[in-house]
Amino acid sequence: MLFSAFSLLPLLALADVALSICPGFNFGIGNVQALGDGINRWTVYDDSCNAVDGLTTNQNPCTSGIFGCSPPPIIFNRYTNTFTGLIYACRTDPNSGVCGNDVISVCCRNDGN
Repeated sequence: MLFSAFSLLPLLALADVALSICPGFNFGIGNVQALGDGINRWTVYDDSCNAVDGLTTNQNPCTSGIFGCSPPPIIFNRYTNTFTGLIYACRTDPNSGVCGNDVISVCCRNDGN
C-alpha cells in the first residue's frame, strides 16, 4: 500500500501535538478537575503529557500550594515544583495542547529565576 506525503500530514500533525504540549516550555498545567465535595485538582504535565505533579485542594489554589496567580483575569503565573523546589514562570500559549481530556491552561518554564 502506497501513502502520499499529503495523506500522512494529518498523522504527523497529531504526532506533534502528542509529543509536545507546550513547545519551548518545561511543563503545562491542566484545567481544574472537580472531584466532588468541593475538592478540585490541577495536574502538572511534562511536555510529553506525563502527569508529574499537581495540587488537590478544597481551598484557593492561588494561596494553598504550588501555584501563584496573576491579578484578574486570573491565571496561574507561577509553578513551584514539589520535588525540586524550582520555580517556573507560567503563561497562556496559543500552541498549548491537550493531555488526554485535560486542556492545558498555561505553559511553564524556568527562566533562571
